[in-house]
Amino acid sequence: MAILPAGFALPPLPYLVALLAALGAVGYGLRERRPAVDDRFIVALVPWMLVGAWLHVLHVVGAAPALIDPLLGTPAAYLSTAALTGAIWLVADTSNRETAPVLLAVGVAAALVVLATGVAWATTAGNLSPFWPAVAAVVGAGLGATVWVTLRRVRPEVRVTGAAGALAVVAHSVDGVSTAIGIDILGATERTPLSRAIIEFGGALPTAEFVGAAWLFVVVKAALACFVVAVMVEYVREDPREGRLLLALVAAVGLGPGAHNLLLFTITG
Repeated sequence: MAILPAGFALPPLPYLVALLAALGAVGYGLRERRPAVDDRFIVALVPWMLVGAWLHVLHVVGAAPALIDPLLGTPAAYLSTAALTGAIWLVADTSNRETAPVLLAVGVAAALVVLATGVAWATTAGNLSPFWPAVAAVVGAGLGATVWVTLRRVRPEVRVTGAAGALAVVAHSVDGVSTAIGIDILGATERTPLSRAIIEFGGALPTAEFVGAAWLFVVVKAALACFVVAVMVEYVREDPREGRLLLALVAAVGLGPGAHNLLLFTITG
């Protein structure tokens, strides 16, 4: 069975070489300087996760600028955003600035520009439909917050993961709920084979008649996020910097697809 999502493809060779070179240079610079990673930094990464996801949406609907469009497929959009985020992080750190405020400010501005581009495209096409995506965002974030609070009570030691742990749980809850609403209400299809298999299994259960096919996917996503955060506790204690960065990556794997769903459903009616 295939494990890669539909549409997975590398960019043309010149773009791929440039992207890999940028990632290598930024990665080397960050490894040499080892800038601090705290809760404020984790929060500052959130708009960049949105930027990567929303740029990919522009690519999907054909609204991205032609010059950068080859860098906005799957997985290139996320790698391109990671390189840009890392470069800004590195520049801020080498300039002896507080990195979190710089990353947050630039990230919010970038996210707003990409969001406005998508909304403008949808308005022109007459496809703007924000109701169910807004419901998915609110319910997903609310579910994630509830799960996180419950996890902290059941396993108090997860508190050490801080904002990174909370973001991982909330991000995957948003992804789960947005996918469920997309599948069961908006008629969307799941592109990732493993996720599709879980949804199809949920659809074969007697409960599907009452709660839809994708409820099991929501449960699995939330449970896996909690499991990963719990497993990462000792790693974060031993190496807070590396542990938080790894949890931020876990969060991005959830928030990226979730944010992609939200904007795609919003601008494609």
